[in-house]
Amino acid sequence: MTLSSPSRDVSGLRDYAFDWALVDVETSGVIARRDRVLSVAVVTIGPDGEQTGEFSTLLNPGCDPGPVHVHGLTTERLLGAPTFEQVAGRIGALLQDRVLVAHNAQFDYDFLAHEFARARLYLPVSQRLCTLALNRQVDPPAADMKLGTLAAHYGVPQTRAHDALDDTRVLAGILRATLREAARLDLPLPLVACPPRQDVQFAPQPPRTPCAYRNPGRAEAGGPLVQGMKIAITGETATSRAELVARSVAAGLNVMSSVSRHTSALVTNEAGSGSAKARRAAAEGVPVIDEHTFLRLLSDVRAGTPHRGAAEGAGASGGVTSVSGGAASVSGDAASVSGGAAAVPGNAVVAPAPTAAPAPAAFPSTPETAVPATQVAAVPVPRRPAPAATTGRPLAGRRVLILGGTHPAAAAARTRVVELGGSAAINLSRTVTDAVLLPGGEADRRLRRMPELGLPVHDGHWLNAPGATAPGAGPGDAPGAAAGAASPATAPSSPEREADRPPSPLVLPRGGVVDLPAPQRDAAPLWHITAAWEPQEAADIDVVAFVLDEDEQVTFDEDFVFYGAPENPAGTVRLLTDGPAEQTIAVDLGSLPPASRRVAVAAAIDGEATFGDVGAVQVTAVPGTGAAPLARATLDAATTERTLLLAEFYRRGPVWRFRAVGQGYDDGLANLARGYGVDIAD
Repeated sequence: MTLSSPSRDVSGLRDYAFDWALVDVETSGVIARRDRVLSVAVVTIGPDGEQTGEFSTLLNPGCDPGPVHVHGLTTERLLGAPTFEQVAGRIGALLQDRVLVAHNAQFDYDFLAHEFARARLYLPVSQRLCTLALNRQVDPPAADMKLGTLAAHYGVPQTRAHDALDDTRVLAGILRATLREAARLDLPLPLVACPPRQDVQFAPQPPRTPCAYRNPGRAEAGGPLVQGMKIAITGETATSRAELVARSVAAGLNVMSSVSRHTSALVTNEAGSGSAKARRAAAEGVPVIDEHTFLRLLSDVRAGTPHRGAAEGAGASGGVTSVSGGAASVSGDAASVSGGAAAVPGNAVVAPAPTAAPAPAAFPSTPETAVPATQVAAVPVPRRPAPAATTGRPLAGRRVLILGGTHPAAAAARTRVVELGGSAAINLSRTVTDAVLLPGGEADRRLRRMPELGLPVHDGHWLNAPGATAPGAGPGDAPGAAAGAASPATAPSSPEREADRPPSPLVLPRGGVVDLPAPQRDAAPLWHITAAWEPQEAADIDVVAFVLDEDEQVTFDEDFVFYGAPENPAGTVRLLTDGPAEQTIAVDLGSLPPASRRVAVAAAIDGEATFGDVGAVQVTAVPGTGAAPLARATLDAATTERTLLLAEFYRRGPVWRFRAVGQGYDDGLANLARGYGVDIAD
């Protein structure tokens, strides 16, 4: 079978030459540990881009096929099809020694991993590539990153959407086209090393019902237990551990698997045992109760305070999305982030008072300015003009990449770009319109791409008056700038770079807030917070999430989502690894319990490196998978910080909001986690 594509030849792309196995699965649902694969297709491609094999089949899952209106696979169609176990060997042979490729690759990989595990077989995949993540790096001028949209953009014919084989053939054309764009931009491929999915650390816990009551605090000596108290148990007990937990939960207590400063009491018969829980309880001053006393107190647990319902609080915003620079606060060990902005009438964008390093004199910060905000339609976000908040400002609609400079200088330059109405880029992509060259940037490998891409390169003084540079050359242009480069205010528009360019997401300052639009009918309110940074050689960065109640505490330890536990028990919050320089937290806002008021997302550096070494982190809020982003922020920590609170979703009455936080801490992740009620064992 010959694949249709504008050009299949990628033989000249030596740095991007791999044996590829392109995969698509249709499934009965979206949770890999629960749902099943209904059809699968695999197309293999050699390093030269030529197809070398193809296989597809329907599968009998032995269960309800789920959303037939999406995939069209009824129970009747699947009767008589083989089971996954019967074709696993053939699929494994096609995957062996190849890079697995899929659009939203972790989804397909997870489903295959669970199906292979059910068949008691090993999934022979050591690396995967997500074409969705790769296209986010390339950032082509397309309305969104969905498979059909990218197929139309790259000129790849699509016959039957949601047909596994046709989707895989389309994916082959998209992969070839995207590899050519990645080579043009000199982008590293976001290859992900795949751990063995049989490892117990990747087995999600069964769903757990959250405690219905707020934590009233510590148990008092001789006093009663109160519903909502967080209880931990350690050591040998006469009553079985399962019975103690069941009776505690039935009484309205919240049984935790670790001890933190928010723990109300530790139940143990061996207070001096030296167990990890006992040591932490002693360090935090947590009261200790023996088993006999605890059982007596269980017979008379006092009434607690229920968590607030989701509909309480301020009213909805009437379908209008507002942006503000309001303050973000974090309880526990985390300090507050003050926006410092006065109230302004109506919907407004406010640049909060900067708390990072002061801007150098070359590009001083402008005063806080309030300007009208844009209105954003319901999900999915449609094509729209540049946000009204930045229209008429010197860098409105521009995306500027900063090259070189010390970390404080580069951070100040990015802040200045946002103040002027632009968006600060962290990597070279198709949407970058300008580059600013600071001292030391001459060695940046991306600089040599600027003339070929027709991008103007300016020195740092250009940020003082970006509209003053005349077309061609001038004092604001850096040596080596593209010939004939113009400033954003005067640059001529090309069909590719202006007319066909999709609208930019809202650009949020540090502390900026945007209301999430209400989901459309029959659309799940699934949102993604994607964090991306410049690829690193000496620093490993982990993105984590905390699901918090109104007291800024996790309801139970499993609501801390990280690389070792990439999904909370209910599957409502998941960590997606999209590449070595990009990770995503996916949140099903509609399925979070009423007690969950906030989902805080942070990044932490493993080792001695700091965010001063890493540079800026770009945070994007995206509705669904592959949709156009709603909002974006570029966040810089100071030079010594090793943990960075990136962003959060939080409830405001019935409305969910997204906030770009950008608050860093010198301490490691463990201290931030303890502030939220999670103890991280060494």
